[in-house]
Amino acid sequence: MCFSEPVSFAVGGALIVGGAFAGWKAFEINKRYFPVSQMPTLAGLQQLTEGHVWMGVNNADLSMTWWAAMGFIFFSWLIWPLWIPFSIYFLEPPASRRKLPLLGFALAGLVFGLILFVPHLFHPDWINVTINQRSLAYEDTMFLDYLIPRWLTYAIYLILIIAPTMISTYLHIRLFGLTLIMVTAVVVAFLTFAYISFFCFLAGLGTLHLIYIIIWNKCCRECPELFR
Repeated sequence: MCFSEPVSFAVGGALIVGGAFAGWKAFEINKRYFPVSQMPTLAGLQQLTEGHVWMGVNNADLSMTWWAAMGFIFFSWLIWPLWIPFSIYFLEPPASRRKLPLLGFALAGLVFGLILFVPHLFHPDWINVTINQRSLAYEDTMFLDYLIPRWLTYAIYLILIIAPTMISTYLHIRLFGLTLIMVTAVVVAFLTFAYISFFCFLAGLGTLHLIYIIIWNKCCRECPELFR
């Protein structure tokens, strides 16, 4: 997390426990919830990697800083653009016409994520982690910087993770999309000095919204025949 090593590990552990509980409830209520239920788990794992980034930075351990930062951006750039549309695709009713565009978003997220993440494996110097206002800033170079402006890369990324939530059949998944929009607005307005770290932290906390949806079986409203 953006504040310190202990907080990163504490938040990561709490999210993993919440994800485990959500996964158990998903199997108890309806297995269609399971991919969605694991977003808190993935967010927790990402926070654990950032805890190790803090360890590397605080101990001037360049090797730990690099591999932990690579773990962090693996979730940021590759997992989220793929997992969010995939999990919503899995949740959709079998006959839903929205499944095809959701699958398209998942495939686009996979390709986009690979383009963003894989080049860093061959260019370790593209990762440059610094502490800015007591927060971690990932001032990295991206392959797409050579092709398009950075703001456009971020715009595509946000579309790939937010648009799938907004086309979901289920009202409460769309409300989760509003949670992501609010997170984006807060980061853009106040936290640009460490935007990647803050966005992933706040979006991670936003996945608690999904635990609420699963515990109370909120998707049952639109499709009671599927969520009894």
